[in-house]
Amino acid sequence: MAEPQDETSANGEPGGGTPSPGPSLGPPESLQSEEAAKDAGRAFIEGEASILEEPPGFDHARIEKAVREILIGIGEDPDRDGLRETPARVARAYAEQFAGLRQTPEDALTTVFDADHEEMVLVKDIEVYSVCEHHLVPFHGVAHVGYTPNKKGQITGLSKLARLVDVYARRPQVQERLTSQVADALMRVLEPRGAIVVIEAEHLCMTMRGVRKPGAKTVTSAVRGDFRDHAETRSEAMSLILGRY
Repeated sequence: MAEPQDETSANGEPGGGTPSPGPSLGPPESLQSEEAAKDAGRAFIEGEASILEEPPGFDHARIEKAVREILIGIGEDPDRDGLRETPARVARAYAEQFAGLRQTPEDALTTVFDADHEEMVLVKDIEVYSVCEHHLVPFHGVAHVGYTPNKKGQITGLSKLARLVDVYARRPQVQERLTSQVADALMRVLEPRGAIVVIEAEHLCMTMRGVRKPGAKTVTSAVRGDFRDHAETRSEAMSLILGRY
């Protein structure tokens, strides 16, 4: 009588058990995490994520601990009724206020249209809220963002310009750098013939401390391309911004 032969599994190994799974065909875990972070950043800036949702890479627990130490350092009791939840509240607020640290201009300027439009596009009075990096107190005001489309006549959505401002405003900032970053990002991503950014803001570090001058406004501008090279183009933009056109 023939001897029974050893059973062989489908993958060529003895035992006849369930075949072991083959190598994963998906991206490596590190790439999956990177893509998840990018998706989260895009969702946050598009307004699809909850304002209470932590951006990727945000250390909520560490901020809570630090805020608690600050309260102790100024002579307060972090365990009293009014302050018991303050560290957690501050951490949640920082998640929103500093979300721009994990976003890129490409997250904001997601659409480009062939509109055959070659004249200036300007969005005025975009509300700006940011945090001064020197004292970590707010500054706020308005931004005026304009550009002249490239020779193909390509434009982006008007709301995208406001979202671009938020990408850089939601970081520890100085107004001068914020203004330049928005202009440079426009030039790099949209490749227009020119860009202009003007920001008017009041800084609480000048209002509630230091020189204490409420109402004092700081105005910064950044001009690139056509707006830098052609005085008449720059003058037209400033007339539109100031309401004199």
